[in-house]
Amino acid sequence: MALRFTFTRILPTLLLFAALIAGAISVDYLLHILGLAWIGRYCGFVGTALILISFIYSMRKRKWITSGSMKGLLKSHETLGWFGALVVLVHGGIHFYALIPWLALSAMLVVVASGLTGRFLLEDAQIRIKDQAEEMRKAGHSATDIDRELIGQSLLVDTMKQWRKVHMPLTMIFLALSLLHITATVLFWRW
Repeated sequence: MALRFTFTRILPTLLLFAALIAGAISVDYLLHILGLAWIGRYCGFVGTALILISFIYSMRKRKWITSGSMKGLLKSHETLGWFGALVVLVHGGIHFYALIPWLALSAMLVVVASGLTGRFLLEDAQIRIKDQAEEMRKAGHSATDIDRELIGQSLLVDTMKQWRKVHMPLTMIFLALSLLHITATVLFWRW
């Protein structure tokens, strides 16, 4: 089955990304107008903390920790990642001081876009599985047959595995550039 790329299905994902950019520009602009642009420098710490906390989901998924609901942690991952990216974008502002921070910021935006794409793919696969279950119910299949058929459904797993092959390396690039930026800041910032 093909993905359902209808405008109404893609619109929420596009709006989330646009809201991230517009929100960061608005907050940065407001800070400049109020003479509080210096706050942006410290937003890097807050944004980084939010993004790091969002990785609890990844730790749970890999069984590094055993507590927490996967569904709840995924929602937290999405929410904290989005707000962390917003705060980091405010930190980056509209300043063009150095290459590494801008590369890290660009990589972060690509990771956010990739994450929103993964969210869309997951929702699409869930809708397809739900539709398939409903069709099977209407055709008179038993709940056991439906469960057996859908458990064997590899479409969701395959789609998400393919997406992870892209999302994970992008995340690693973002993390490496972020660590390089943080290290350079610690070494060269005039404390």
